[in-house]
Amino acid sequence: MNALVIDAFDFCRGNGSKEGVTPVAEMTRLTKDCADNSGTIAWKVVGSTSKMGFPQMTLSVAGTVQLVCQRCLTPYAHEIDASTLLMLGKDDEQADEIEQMLDDETIDVIVGSRSMDVMDLVEDEALLALPHTPKHDVCPDSALLDKAKSEKLSPFDALKGLKSE
Repeated sequence: MNALVIDAFDFCRGNGSKEGVTPVAEMTRLTKDCADNSGTIAWKVVGSTSKMGFPQMTLSVAGTVQLVCQRCLTPYAHEIDASTLLMLGKDDEQADEIEQMLDDETIDVIVGSRSMDVMDLVEDEALLALPHTPKHDVCPDSALLDKAKSEKLSPFDALKGLKSE
């Protein structure tokens, strides 16, 4: 994956903006959770300064990845569309202080750096946008699943079968 290294603090102070499209195949951590390497992730990162004076970045990712349905075990296209606000601290101590001041679960506080790789943040956000248990809304071939549901034997019927043998 091509690195896109920025000075996060200058980027935010200057209201910087970067965007692009990255193939899923270039995101090695993401591909481990996918059925294949097809698809792309469109991303955008915008820097600014919060009302409290702290640097912050808004990161958005969108695209389609192929996941394996945990019900029918077939691949399906999953749409990713996520956005997050990242507040930056200079070190762990300041990040913890900002987090306590904000007391807001919707804002992630991270330690910024003068050499931050935006592509790592993009991949992190794409990974966080994946479902915990990937599955179709409705599986395309639910015949096997329906058969398994309809053929449930009572434990007593199973015992009768053992007794008659």
